[in-house]
Amino acid sequence: MASDLALALVLSLAGLASAGLVGLALVALLRRRSWSYLLVALALATLLARTVVAVGAMTGSIGTATHHTLEHGLDVAMAGLVIAAVVTARNARQSPRGRERFEPAGHGDPGGEDGD
Repeated sequence: MASDLALALVLSLAGLASAGLVGLALVALLRRRSWSYLLVALALATLLARTVVAVGAMTGSIGTATHHTLEHGLDVAMAGLVIAAVVTARNARQSPRGRERFEPAGHGDPGGEDGD
């Protein structure tokens, strides 16, 4: 029983911390509007998804095998997203100005400054 309470506490703290990190990443994404910031935000979102998967396993709504498969899949996704963010940022530095930016449909000027 004490270990269930400890796990619930750890998962609560992990959920709050990862939600905070995702929030900060989204703020940075909105300011910079670059593909690398989007990829980093998605990578950090995998931390929040891992917490959701762990809560599902703890409550019994996700089986043990599925829990492990999802968590390892999220680990692979996080690593891939971080690597893609690094490659994208490096390529953006070597390409003509403005190509690393993205704009949601109907917003901003194409190829504008990214604030770096």
